Amino acid sequence: MEYREIGKTGMKVSAISLGASSLGGVFHPLKEQAGIDAVCTAVDNGINFIDVSPYYGHLKAETVLGKALLQIDRNRYYLSTKVGRYGKEGVNTWDYSAGKAKESVYESMERLHVDYIDLINIHDIEFADLEQICNETLPALVDLRNEGVVKHVGITNLNLRHFRYVIDHVPAGTVESILSFCHYTLNDDALADYLDYFEARNIGVINASPYSMGLLTGRGAPDWHPAPAALQRLARKAVAYCNTRGVSIGQLAVSFAVANPRIATTLFSTTSTENVLKTIRYAATPADQALIQEIQKIFEPGFRDTWVNS
Repeated sequence: MEYREIGKTGMKVSAISLGASSLGGVFHPLKEQAGIDAVCTAVDNGINFIDVSPYYGHLKAETVLGKALLQIDRNRYYLSTKVGRYGKEGVNTWDYSAGKAKESVYESMERLHVDYIDLINIHDIEFADLEQICNETLPALVDLRNEGVVKHVGITNLNLRHFRYVIDHVPAGTVESILSFCHYTLNDDALADYLDYFEARNIGVINASPYSMGLLTGRGAPDWHPAPAALQRLARKAVAYCNTRGVSIGQLAVSFAVANPRIATTLFSTTSTENVLKTIRYAATPADQALIQEIQKIFEPGFRDTWVNS
């Protein structure tokens, strides 16, 4: 397993890491013990970074992950969770106030059975007033960092341009990492345009969803997937082409994502030990650059096409 530092945080994390959204039953029904086993398998096989949120499954993911973490020594993993996005009884809610952010961190630590958080993120800032993020939410998290409750502070977002706005409007060193999803994949590598900017400010880069939320899988995009229909058609064409070459598009997607050394880690999510081990193998497989270029040519009519978060 290759390990890379997230910016200048000192956290050297596995190039492929575990996102715990699936532990909340976000994508498929969850068998709790299977999810716990998947977390333990990931750590036992070299994954040392786990990302979660109170929003995933409306507290369920943190609760299940907390049960798994009771079985793992705290020094074997770095833990990331989030503030700002929540939900209850199936209804999504947002609250980026300072008071709620601080309260949320302590509640997350209780569910996760830990006494500090390695990385606390503001979740999906595209839903927030960016002025509030700069002037209220981030200062609250910096307070917790100064107190040692959290070790590092980051932001997550779908719309890449928002990262620059926030980072440019807060003191240097406030934001230590960013988490971007679905923007460093076979069909959309727009995150690459921002790497110089982040590196110049010592900000680490976390990439999420190498499968583009299921678009780049043999099973194909789920019914709820927000990608435009034209992009989904291109994805099916790319999957079929990979099949003719005897290569799983999932393998190609992961090997592409982890091949960039400027990205600290790429997050995937599953509740299956089999999928954990398979994805670790994918990450260790050298990227087939010629095939990647062929697949990106298939995506050319919709390359970098994105969608609105919801």
